[in-house]
Amino acid sequence: MGVSGGFRVFIAFLLSGIAPSANPCIASALVIYAVYTLDRTIPCAEDRVNQLGCWNADRRAGVVVCATAYAAGALLFAWDGLLLVPLLPLITGYLYTRGVSIAGRSLKLKRGAGVKNLVIGLTWGASIALVIAHWASNAIVPCCILLFFGVKLFINSTLFDMKDMEGDLSAGIRTIPACLGVRRSRLLLAFLSLILHLAMALLIFQGYIRPESIIIGYSGLIGVLFISLYSVEWEHQTEGVKRYLRQLFIDGESTLSLFLRFFTGMLQVAIFPGSI
Repeated sequence: MGVSGGFRVFIAFLLSGIAPSANPCIASALVIYAVYTLDRTIPCAEDRVNQLGCWNADRRAGVVVCATAYAAGALLFAWDGLLLVPLLPLITGYLYTRGVSIAGRSLKLKRGAGVKNLVIGLTWGASIALVIAHWASNAIVPCCILLFFGVKLFINSTLFDMKDMEGDLSAGIRTIPACLGVRRSRLLLAFLSLILHLAMALLIFQGYIRPESIIIGYSGLIGVLFISLYSVEWEHQTEGVKRYLRQLFIDGESTLSLFLRFFTGMLQVAIFPGSI
């Protein structure tokens, strides 16, 4: 998850037409790893079903690893003057997992159909947009980045909820798949992905973002086709390649799209030496 998050920031630089900087990419990977691992470290009722291995793990070791990774990431962000970026996911992550009590009522962002997915999309989308805003010459480009990654992560987190429906329902968490069912949730996510990539195509046509056709094309293909064909039963298999398709195509999307971009670029140079 952390490596994939670092590559998302790298992709954001490419889409923005800004020369990628290594520091925020590495820092993002460390902070994302820390926040997601901390969520697994803090015990939640649904983990008894969804993450039994995490429920029985040594949580003290997890907290130490999270703190170390987060501190390293925050220092790298501070090196570039990006002080707010690591704070946003940390604060949101705490409210997401633990929540706060206000006037005797518990506020926890993890509850409510679509609320947790909206929080995830906005948090990470805004974090990536803040990184780009530091180097961007106008406010439109970071808004485009927020739109792309915000909606993408909303879609991806909702897709992950399909596998975790049993544990979420046992903990009283009403996710989108729990409310709509798997079939209608797939249709909703595929439709959102289609609209998003049509919007990105329009933004490319208007010249607001760079025409990274391999990255946007791969994202659109996976977003519509894979989500439409996704089956929860794949991940319930005890063996076989299908069990790992979501991790490969969705979790590893940024890594695969960058590999395809690099490979096609090298192929173009080999076939047409004077084209680049």
